[in-house]
Amino acid sequence: MMPVGIHFGREVCGVLDLAETREWLVTNGIGGYASGTIAGSLTRCYHGLLVAALNPPLGRTLLVSKLDDTVIYGDRFYSLCTNRWAGNVISPHGYRQIERFTLEGSIPVWRYACGDALLEKRIWMQPGANTTYVHYHLLRASQPLTLNLEALVNYRDYHSRTRGQGWRMTVVPIEQGVCIAAFPEATQITILSDRAEVTPTHDWYYGFDLAAERERGLSDQDDNLHTATFQATLQPGESLTIVASSEAKVTADGEVALKNRRIYEQKLLGLWRTSRPFESRDPEFAHRLVLAADQFIVQRPTPEEPNGKTIIAGYHWFSDWGRDTMISLPGLTLSTGRPEIARSILSTFAQYVDQGMIPNRFPDAGEQPEYNTVDATLWYFEAVRSYYAVTEDDDLIRELFPVLAEIVDWHCRGTRYNIHLDPADGLLYAGEQGVQLTWMDAKIGDWVVTPRIGKPVEINALWYNALRTAAHLARRIGKPHQEYEAIADRAQARFSRFWNAELGYCYDVLDSPDGDDTSLRPNQIFAVSLTESPLNQPQQKGVVDACSRSLLTSHGLRSRAPHDPLYQGHYGGDPVQRDAAYHQGTVWGWLLGPFALAHLRVYNQPAKAREFLEPMINHLNAAGIGTLSEIFDGDAPMTPKGCIAQAWTIAEVLRAWLATEPPS
Repeated sequence: MMPVGIHFGREVCGVLDLAETREWLVTNGIGGYASGTIAGSLTRCYHGLLVAALNPPLGRTLLVSKLDDTVIYGDRFYSLCTNRWAGNVISPHGYRQIERFTLEGSIPVWRYACGDALLEKRIWMQPGANTTYVHYHLLRASQPLTLNLEALVNYRDYHSRTRGQGWRMTVVPIEQGVCIAAFPEATQITILSDRAEVTPTHDWYYGFDLAAERERGLSDQDDNLHTATFQATLQPGESLTIVASSEAKVTADGEVALKNRRIYEQKLLGLWRTSRPFESRDPEFAHRLVLAADQFIVQRPTPEEPNGKTIIAGYHWFSDWGRDTMISLPGLTLSTGRPEIARSILSTFAQYVDQGMIPNRFPDAGEQPEYNTVDATLWYFEAVRSYYAVTEDDDLIRELFPVLAEIVDWHCRGTRYNIHLDPADGLLYAGEQGVQLTWMDAKIGDWVVTPRIGKPVEINALWYNALRTAAHLARRIGKPHQEYEAIADRAQARFSRFWNAELGYCYDVLDSPDGDDTSLRPNQIFAVSLTESPLNQPQQKGVVDACSRSLLTSHGLRSRAPHDPLYQGHYGGDPVQRDAAYHQGTVWGWLLGPFALAHLRVYNQPAKAREFLEPMINHLNAAGIGTLSEIFDGDAPMTPKGCIAQAWTIAEVLRAWLATEPPS
């Protein structure tokens, strides 16, 4: 059974300010997506009906912006579409016709009331293809209803904007639709219908107002090209399908495509249930997270791994970051009953290990991977450990162990960015001027906002955990393990340097150019939540209690305590203002999972630990519908900001939800 329950009536859909703050998202498993507001307006440069991954999983390009839909019913004309124009002009006001919005699985569904007629619209993507379907179904009417659909296209990088003046695209009529070439070398766009009459045209619509980009201090105007109008008359019970695609082969059979999409989602939930045969109490919240988890898993084929997989860090604008991928892997794949996906990701990233490091980021334009990270590689060990705990897959461990051993060796003798083991205390040092290496990675020009050069607390917690993992896996496959144990023992003994007895929590960074950093930050929570903790029990309790008092919010942990003079409780403004606040008080949703697990470890109260996760249930109804946001304001009411859908937020909340299952 598909999860239900996320729905809005006119109390939300009919109020533009509310309807525009709720966004839908559908994805295709290769990096492409479709997204917009439930009002139907475009408020971001990232909104569109078909944002295709032309070089999967990257090369994301806006091809089809939207369908402007109108209805003729009886002697009346109804606009179902909503547009924002330059000067903050709203026309038409199609959101006023929305009687109900529902999320059916991951498929957004609108119901429009036009007199006594009730028209339903669904949008979804075909898995594995840059193809979007829009399906209309006339549920109720006392006479025929005529649909007019204006197809608006574009052809730009999804970060950019279009100025259409003087741009002549080629629009060619084909059977059941049109084929559009933005320029001679461009990937062709096909828009088809299963039954409509098609009238090609070429008419630029100028000045779409992107309000969300203006709020972010960015360019807020875009142009889109009207290339064709589709018209069909429906009798009660009849349907109309429009399909937009960049694929060479595409079918306009919406009924079959919808059935296949539903089967795909049922399979995802089936794998989830099969992985938890003795659990029958999982609420719809968990089912929602399982479907949301799938949106981030995409293909990254390589010559060695044609079916290679990776994880998109967040929608709309992130690619597959190594750090986010490894943090998210257990929750998105193992917790959802899909260990084969985890295996593929681990094998894929092993191919990119260089000087003992996995990439931090694969650039959108396909340049060489970037390795400016100290933690992604250490999270790789935790991902491997989590995978083995579920599967006991000795074959993969034998395959990967030389890579793991190489990583440890490079870290001990030193690799990029001054990452090295300090022989004086056995702790890991990292960093140099002008480089951001930890997850607190905001950088503005040459200014690294939170440089954290030295020995960050979570890096050394991860290092210790990685060493224990290496030793455990070495024993399991009959490899020497004593050296890893010895390095780990020394790291554990000297980890006591992080404990600040006077303050009752851990230093954030030791041996930085400015000395030891006493800032109360959430990074220390990993010294408790990771499987192998280097802290003793009283210290673990001190960390959890300190984070509870000053950092905990309904939707995650603040990145800096409110009593700190550098604290910023609001995330907003232009890129400089936003990056300056990114890790200086902004709440991060993904940290809620590790906090709940740390609390469970210290207090052994599953029901109480789970309570910390429950506010995320309500958040499924805000920002990205059916998914979880990247960040939130540090100050109440903790307004969601950043990406509307973030992989590690979904992953860590789901993983912690399962781990805090109260006893039967």
